[in-house]
Amino acid sequence: LYALERRFLGLTPSLVRPFRRRSAIAKQNRQLQLNPHDVSAKTELARLYIEGRKYAEAKEILLGIETQMEHSAEYWSDLGLCELALGRTDEGERSMLRALEISPRVKYGLPYLRLGEAYARSDAEKALAYLRQFQEIHSSSCEAYYRLGSVYEKMGKMEEARQSYRECRAIYRTLPRYMKRRERKWAFRSYLKTR
Repeated sequence: LYALERRFLGLTPSLVRPFRRRSAIAKQNRQLQLNPHDVSAKTELARLYIEGRKYAEAKEILLGIETQMEHSAEYWSDLGLCELALGRTDEGERSMLRALEISPRVKYGLPYLRLGEAYARSDAEKALAYLRQFQEIHSSSCEAYYRLGSVYEKMGKMEEARQSYRECRAIYRTLPRYMKRRERKWAFRSYLKTR
């Protein structure tokens, strides 16, 4: 049942991914022992820590390579994500906006979504402004509409949340078959939210 669910829906967490991540972290650490100034290894290590929700460790690595990466939108996006996850909303917003200034479509607009999530409970207008910008970039993504609905829920805007979930399902029905596999779990989650 687990194998079938992972293949067709993907709602349950992967049992293999944490082991792969741990192995990749060990590999990058070995690389850094051989060459402590390897910026690409540090960048990849920070990304792996972010994936594993170890934001303080990732932030420490990222701050150590700021001078080499100051023109990278992905760098500022990753640093902003760490700051937001650690509860440093103002610093996170500054980093995310710097990433978007360098490249407005960095990570397919993910900084807009993360900023919308961060301000969902404290500043509804700012959150909505960021979410609308995210929607402009991600107009045909099931995941985008599902996450948008989740943020609306956090804000207590239940009708807008239900509309986003309905949009998610409508988009899924129009996708070509090869894209449906990737987007199926978001459509299914939206279905559960609108039952």
